[in-house]
Amino acid sequence: MQTRAEITGWGKCVPPVSLSNADLERLMDTSDEWIIERTGIRNRQLSHVETTDLAELAARRALACAGMDAADLDLVVVATCTPEILCPSVAAMVQHRIGASNAGAFDLNAACSGFVYGTSVVAGMIESGFAERVLLVGAEKLHFAMDYRDRGTSILFGDGAGAAVFEASGDGAGVLAVDLGADGGKGGTMLIRSMGSMGEPSATNDPAIHRLHFEGQAVFKIAVQGIAASAVRVLDRAGLTTDDVDLVVPHQ
Repeated sequence: MQTRAEITGWGKCVPPVSLSNADLERLMDTSDEWIIERTGIRNRQLSHVETTDLAELAARRALACAGMDAADLDLVVVATCTPEILCPSVAAMVQHRIGASNAGAFDLNAACSGFVYGTSVVAGMIESGFAERVLLVGAEKLHFAMDYRDRGTSILFGDGAGAAVFEASGDGAGVLAVDLGADGGKGGTMLIRSMGSMGEPSATNDPAIHRLHFEGQAVFKIAVQGIAASAVRVLDRAGLTTDDVDLVVPHQ
């Protein structure tokens, strides 16, 4: 039977500090009703620690759930677009902190779809026999890139991390199929300028320039169409129909 990548443990890190819709009403022209009607969001969590700290705790919890020692891992992958530093990678720092001394480590930046892209990479490596036990973490600290004068964007994003342990399975269980896609031509709908080589170093970042630029309505239309088409393709690859699906978990 084909080797597949099966999730055997999972964990999360949810920061304790909450920014509610009532809090945002004090910062900008918005309301709890307006936000909930358009997004369903009532609170977003803000982290006082760095992305690596969030990723580490989620990783430790996933390993505990899987009953696995970090030294048994072959690979650590962290999906993030908000590392606190560019080098070393968040994955390398997590690898060191948890004691995964036998594992390779690298970061992957695919923004909102990072965990799905990470799953495709992890599943492919396990199916090929390159790795048997892999830790995948998705972690973001996006609040630092928010301009809290912008009610259309800052209401959407918060901080947190989630992790999963993938292991090789020989009984058919695991990731059945993955479908990936991208449209680089629409990249201008979501930009963070402050973390690339385009910007000049400065003591502070002007939020009007370095904030997250996000065209919500445009991204929403792209995402809905893309998700629907991708779901059809991945079901076909897995040899399934919509009637076989018990649960759909889309990105928020």
